[in-house]
Amino acid sequence: MSYFAHESSYIDEGCSIGDGTKIWHFSHIMSNSMIGQNCNIGQNVVISPDVILGNNVKIQNNVSIYTGVICDDDVFLGPSCV
Repeated sequence: MSYFAHESSYIDEGCSIGDGTKIWHFSHIMSNSMIGQNCNIGQNVVISPDVILGNNVKIQNNVSIYTGVICDDDVFLGPSCV
């Protein structure tokens, strides 16, 4: 495993997670999501199925990202945004 996922996070089958990515407490990455390299996914984040995140994306705590969202490289999503 070339990424870090906190023991309280949950990653569904079929996800692709890039090298150097960190997934923190109570976050849920749903099926078929693609997460790039060196991303940081904060606490209590929900990433719905079929989401694509580029490289170096930073997602703050309590963010929800819904099906079909595509984030380019180097995107910052602030706390509690939807």
